[in-house]
Amino acid sequence: MIIWLASYPKSGNTLVRSMLSSYFFSKDGIFNFDLLNNIKKFPDFGVFKTLGIDITNENEVVKNYINVQKEINKRDGNSIRFLKTHAALNDINGYRFTDLKNTLGAIYIVRDPRKIILSYANHSQITLSESLKRLIELRTIGGLNDNQNQSVTHVGSWSTNYHSWKEFNKVGKYLLIKYEDLISKPEDNLKIILEFISKITNTKLEVDKKKLNNVLSTTSFEYLQKLEKENNFPEAIKTKDGNYATFFKYGKKNTGKNLPEEITKELEDNLSSEMRELGYL
Repeated sequence: MIIWLASYPKSGNTLVRSMLSSYFFSKDGIFNFDLLNNIKKFPDFGVFKTLGIDITNENEVVKNYINVQKEINKRDGNSIRFLKTHAALNDINGYRFTDLKNTLGAIYIVRDPRKIILSYANHSQITLSESLKRLIELRTIGGLNDNQNQSVTHVGSWSTNYHSWKEFNKVGKYLLIKYEDLISKPEDNLKIILEFISKITNTKLEVDKKKLNNVLSTTSFEYLQKLEKENNFPEAIKTKDGNYATFFKYGKKNTGKNLPEEITKELEDNLSSEMRELGYL
């Protein structure tokens, strides 16, 4: 059954995936980039192609979201399947993104949108103004014609993405994790995540302390930066000059307080309600 790791782009999904992949899919808890292959993104063309779905027809892809999830669960049997997504939990053309028959629950990672702006601009090689526009407007990412040949993901805006996943809270299958808390108290928050997984899978939680410590030490920002310098991060965007944009670039230096005043004002004007709700304002 599927446990969603959902977030708006550049909100800490990679960090959560790094922690969970090293804890659940390694013997010793020591992280490396290859472990991320155990947590696939959704939507992704792999299973769609296997089922003979026309990936060039976006409506056919959306129409078969749940059919693909059924196939994933069928292949995995009774095991847990973590799936990463940046999609909003919204119906598209009358078709649902997922349902409770295929989903155990959702871990939603949220981040102060003022910090996302800088990270998103670097990751996508766009201006701060363009990054701001992406956060406050309904949008999609990916597509067959983009430079990574990815499936289209219906992201929505930062606020619609955040609000949409609260649907799982109504049935007690939702965990909200703030990126800032994950950075300031990684051990406490990783344990919260593990406890949530234990709860929704109805399994007894027995934390492997040695493994947990290895996870924490090898998923720190400094360690991930070191890994990226030694080996290109496979999810980094290729720049116009043929190099790759640094994925783990700013860390704690990205405070969200060094943006141009006009960008900060427009962002806070548009997202003030959600930012207050989350304690960002």
